[in-house]
Amino acid sequence: MRTAPFREHTEQYEAWFETFEAAYQSEVAALEALWEPGTRSLEVGVGTGQFAGPLDVTYGVEPAPEMLEHAVARGIKCLRGVGEQLPIASNSIQSVLMVTTVCFFEDLPAALAEANRVLTDGGQLLLGFIDRESKVGKQYQAIKDESPFYRDATFYTTEEIESALQTAGFDHFETRQTIFDLPDQLDEPDPVREGTGEGSFVALSARA
Repeated sequence: MRTAPFREHTEQYEAWFETFEAAYQSEVAALEALWEPGTRSLEVGVGTGQFAGPLDVTYGVEPAPEMLEHAVARGIKCLRGVGEQLPIASNSIQSVLMVTTVCFFEDLPAALAEANRVLTDGGQLLLGFIDRESKVGKQYQAIKDESPFYRDATFYTTEEIESALQTAGFDHFETRQTIFDLPDQLDEPDPVREGTGEGSFVALSARA
């Protein structure tokens, strides 16, 4: 997983959630609409815990120690590690969360296979990501070279993510979408709607 930007710009990352609070709250609401945390849940790429906190996630895995400090302060039990090789026992987690991490994995198929490995039979994987073909996705791609976070990111369409999930052994897909304008133009959280194709942020639930 590409960690350097998050180690070097942790405070800039944290500031995004305050600057674009309406977009952040929209994303949380879309995830909440599908999330089933159970008693043993894990966020892969937990970052600073901005999503694990409100979604009541039990454990977090994150490669950047600077980010982990914030997540621990938010009450998340954390381990240092990467999504492609989780330090978690097989068949031990009921729900896995990955928010805006799929674009940073060095090996997306390996990360999805690892999520399947640690999940119990029928367990939930919930992904949150920016669709490459959406308004925000196109903006992020246009400024990739100027962004310390997205310079090395690989953006995907919802169809590409679903295909990768199927290859990794997941099924029973369900989606929600939100953020129908650019984040800096939102004065309040956007609604959460079923399906995809209009909102830039997609929440996609799948079953192991």
